[in-house]
Amino acid sequence: MAKRDYYEILSVERSASEAEIKKAYRKVALKYHPDRNQDDPSAEEKFKEAAAAYEVLGNAEKKAKYDRFGHAGVDGQGGFGGNGGGMNMEDIFSNFGDIFGGGGGGDFGSFFGGGGGGRGGRRVQKGSNLRVKVKLSLEEIEAGVEKKLKINKLVNVTGGSYSTCSTCGGNGSVRRVTNTILGQMQTTTTCPTCNGSGQSIDKRPPGSDENGQKREERVVSVNIPAGVEDGMQLQVRGEGNEGPMNGMAGDLIVLIEELPHESLVRDGQNVLYKLILNFADAALGTSIEVPTIGGKAKINIAEGTQSGKVLRLKGKGLPAVNAYGKGDQLIYVTVYTPKMLSKEEKASLQKMKLSENFAPVDEKSDRSFFENVKDFFN
Repeated sequence: MAKRDYYEILSVERSASEAEIKKAYRKVALKYHPDRNQDDPSAEEKFKEAAAAYEVLGNAEKKAKYDRFGHAGVDGQGGFGGNGGGMNMEDIFSNFGDIFGGGGGGDFGSFFGGGGGGRGGRRVQKGSNLRVKVKLSLEEIEAGVEKKLKINKLVNVTGGSYSTCSTCGGNGSVRRVTNTILGQMQTTTTCPTCNGSGQSIDKRPPGSDENGQKREERVVSVNIPAGVEDGMQLQVRGEGNEGPMNGMAGDLIVLIEELPHESLVRDGQNVLYKLILNFADAALGTSIEVPTIGGKAKINIAEGTQSGKVLRLKGKGLPAVNAYGKGDQLIYVTVYTPKMLSKEEKASLQKMKLSENFAPVDEKSDRSFFENVKDFFN
């Protein structure tokens, strides 16, 4: 099923400010709140869909990637995945409770963990994220690739027993009353003993730490889309450290590092190649093989080819993430002037330089274009 545009889901323009996006999300979430739409089974999915959209558009970094690459740029990064189908309500309560004021007002205070009963202050602990760097060749970037990553993560160990936290009584929060000159002031904070889970561990499973966890090596399969760029991050939901007390798992952040190619240089969707021709081939013309991504291609060099000439191999570049078509391979020609000549070669050139065909011609169109790109190879 095709994913809906996040801006369309929240009914905002691409130029919308952070405050406008937040306001739009609140409006949509209130409209499709499951408690208000108990007779509409589709309301919950729309509610989740809105949360998934806000998680991306409400984050400046993720929004920038989405604006540039679309869904492919944030697939697995929008922590809820897809259009919200992979999320649960606890995700929303944990991440977006503050959107609705957190004070427990109206219909939504308790639903978003605002303290007005219902869920109260108890929250599910989320595990920390893990980060891993993946090095990709230009060939892998061109085709897309599945990588199996070996990670070391915290997991919950079975066999332990838990009880209600004695400090907060299972609420996950503690209240403190302070006397001031203006009267009593009451504050509510996360329980320092259970960190908001409302539970404490009675019996540790064998080999576990104080949270009933231990480190294990796992293999995670990650599908990397074609066309990714150096420095881009992919987020694989739920593959980070597991949360203590059977809490939610964090995410796995995959940082893309592009390995340099021995012959080609990437420039967006295009790839560049510097072709050095000897004087004779440039003057007489020839056929020559040049490297491409994953292979070679034969090109024809016309007679009288000059330094600065640019040849184009259509469609031999890279695909764009979340878009159709591919870039090109641009071949920049440089004619090599020999530094050492034999007596015979010098004599031949002395004769040829008197020919009018050897008189230089200032071809302004070639020179102008070359001046725009010459710094690239310096």
